[in-house]
Amino acid sequence: HVLYHRPDVEHTAFLERYRDLSWENREDWFEAWKHGLTGFPIVDAGMRQLRTTGWMHNRVRMIVAMYFTKDYFLNWRLGEKFFMQNLIDGFLASNNGGWQWSASTGTDAAPYFRIFNTYNQSEKFDPDGTYIREFVPELRGVQGPAIHDPEQLPGLLRSRLDYPKPLVDRVKAREKAIDAFRKLRPV
Repeated sequence: HVLYHRPDVEHTAFLERYRDLSWENREDWFEAWKHGLTGFPIVDAGMRQLRTTGWMHNRVRMIVAMYFTKDYFLNWRLGEKFFMQNLIDGFLASNNGGWQWSASTGTDAAPYFRIFNTYNQSEKFDPDGTYIREFVPELRGVQGPAIHDPEQLPGLLRSRLDYPKPLVDRVKAREKAIDAFRKLRPV
């Protein structure tokens, strides 16, 4: 219904007040995300599953989209387009709605200050790390909670992993995203 009555949302934010967000322009982050090399295991597992199978569970879609739009603060349109190019079940209306929900720019969107903690999401929805181990083989040998955050591993163990370090600091990225949205909030 939204796309029928507001066809402009295919290319622009549903919420007009967020159309002027100054998204980051980091091709290196975009490439890392597309290839599952962000340093955040649940995000990387999701993106590798997408590239391998053309599908991922809706929860993982929300996690990787929220990470893309809030941690990397990249324009949701880029992620939405990549999903549509790679999903075997890609449907414009639901894909657009999901991306705008994650980016806090759409109808009934997640409030801009609600930002998934990728580690908490990973622990809650993949508690044993089974999903991560399936799609991120370089972490298969990691045991315990470090499967969700390899940075917890002692230095020597971490250095033996052929797995990237996170490209962004989650806490700083969250603050930056909230600040950008807060500046555009209506009075």
